[in-house]
Amino acid sequence: MNRLQKLTAIDTRIFYWCNDLHRNLGMAPVSRFVSRLGDGVLYLLLGLGLALWEQELGLTFLEVGLIAFALEMPLYLILKNTIRRDRPCHRLAGFRAVIEPSDKFSFPSGHAAAAFLFATVLASFYPALALGAFMVATMIGLSRVLLGVHYPTDIAAGALLGVCSGVFSLHLWEVF
Repeated sequence: MNRLQKLTAIDTRIFYWCNDLHRNLGMAPVSRFVSRLGDGVLYLLLGLGLALWEQELGLTFLEVGLIAFALEMPLYLILKNTIRRDRPCHRLAGFRAVIEPSDKFSFPSGHAAAAFLFATVLASFYPALALGAFMVATMIGLSRVLLGVHYPTDIAAGALLGVCSGVFSLHLWEVF
């Protein structure tokens, strides 16, 4: 068994363990709610709200966030459509996801990428919110595994993409 096969086997075992625990605890409604927090609307509303009502940094936060999402989204789409990893709910025989995913491929997780991007930019402008922002981002990523539409490594890759996009955008903003 090569390294990729070993990683996939570990990833699948962790996925099944999470989903078995999730089903036994009856957490589907909570996971759906948490996942919906990462659908994107909340990020835009918070960004617009801060831009309108927080005079010191709000508008800059919104601008950097928009730049970050403009950089992250094409990278996410390129990765997802180049790697083309099947979602666990489509690949694993006999497994059924709690929700129907919006697209076919799972790597990287767009929800995790967006959540960690938002947390990175928010933490930079509002350090007191950093711990909460990253906790919510982690919960959003975990909810996607628990709902059966992503493997754990999809979440890790999405988190890395989101953090890198956020940090790069913050540096871009400083340069210009």
